[in-house]
Amino acid sequence: MAKENTFTETEPQKEKALAVSVVKKGSDRDVAQEHLDELEFLAETAGAEVIEKIYQELQVPNKATVVGKGKLEEILLEVTENDIDLVIFDDDLSPAQTRNLESKLKIKVIDRSGLILDIFAQRARSNEAKTQVELAQLQYMLPKLTRMWTHLSKQYGGIGTKGPGETQIETDRRIIRTRIQRLKDKLADIDTNKAQQRKGREQMPQFALVGYTNAGKSTLMNAITEADVYIQDQLFATLDTTVRTFKLPNGRKSLLSDTVGFIRKLPHHLVASFRSTLSEAREADILLHVVDVTHPQFRDQLAVVEKTLRSLNIADKPTILVFNKIDMLEEMDMLKVIEDEFPKSIFISSTRGNNINKLLDMMQDMYDSQHQRFFVKLPYDKMSMLAELYQCGEIFAQKDKDDGSIYEIGVFKDKKEIFANKFEEFILKDYEDEDDG
Repeated sequence: MAKENTFTETEPQKEKALAVSVVKKGSDRDVAQEHLDELEFLAETAGAEVIEKIYQELQVPNKATVVGKGKLEEILLEVTENDIDLVIFDDDLSPAQTRNLESKLKIKVIDRSGLILDIFAQRARSNEAKTQVELAQLQYMLPKLTRMWTHLSKQYGGIGTKGPGETQIETDRRIIRTRIQRLKDKLADIDTNKAQQRKGREQMPQFALVGYTNAGKSTLMNAITEADVYIQDQLFATLDTTVRTFKLPNGRKSLLSDTVGFIRKLPHHLVASFRSTLSEAREADILLHVVDVTHPQFRDQLAVVEKTLRSLNIADKPTILVFNKIDMLEEMDMLKVIEDEFPKSIFISSTRGNNINKLLDMMQDMYDSQHQRFFVKLPYDKMSMLAELYQCGEIFAQKDKDDGSIYEIGVFKDKKEIFANKFEEFILKDYEDEDDG
């Protein structure tokens, strides 16, 4: 009797990887190890398995190979003995360094930026995210073309060229630059469309979640808005901005947006490309900076996020510092220490709902504090000024009288001077908001 053939699906075999970090001599070993652990987490997120992690202290990295000669031999031995497919360096490599390392090791060599771009490419789902990732990848690739296309550097001539012609590398550079410009134009169009969509939401309080990747922003989004945002214990689970409505304690309908997480050494091309996605954070009234309080290097992560926000010119926005995952703290005594260090922050568990209501109270109080309330009476023959009034703040109430309409407005701090100059004669200084009689 013939034996029946059976076929079973198997997961694709993971690439075996080696993670390498080179730091300045005398650096903190614990911090360097944490950076290597993060690089391993990134590699696993991309689908690789890190077999070994190698660390070296140098006063100055080797210009040709980053690591020293002896350490390079050690890496080669690990690659040979463990059948390694990929070596990942924690810092950016120059085209020459990559070429030299691949020539010596005979396998693929990438840096942290290339790894992060690969993860973003895997995670991108929407048209906007795919466009942003492709733009960042091409900008990352352009200076490395010397390495990638050395075997195609022959000259083309003949009919139609009249001269030495154009090398293949020059052709590819020109193609990539043209593609980069098209992608930038496409993102500009997307940004314009999103700005139009936001116009209908300008009168609603807007909050945005920011923070280090995997800090629990999406979980907090679900806790506040009762949404069903994708949650996974992995880096960069969220690439596209998600916007959901919720109500503040006073019942006012508001908006909360969840943005892409930040990480140390985030490729600057990626930050630039994702400016469109991060526009929700730029337009928000208040930022919620979510921090994983259980992470041993949370202060370093906090500083990375603040630095990235500064690069996006939104670091000066009113911000609530939200320490998340208190339910996972092994030493609860640490809470008191951190509370003393960050006195205006709040400590929550987004998974268990601890202090979520207290956070909502803080959000409402901070939003209310951004406005100074006035009552303005516009005569009916001055209604042409109504659009300018709306630009100065938030209209809370309107009452129509025989000789005009009275508006209760919360004026934004940065619009106070404009408001005073435009509407001083219409402000009701002693008006009380109560029904006639």
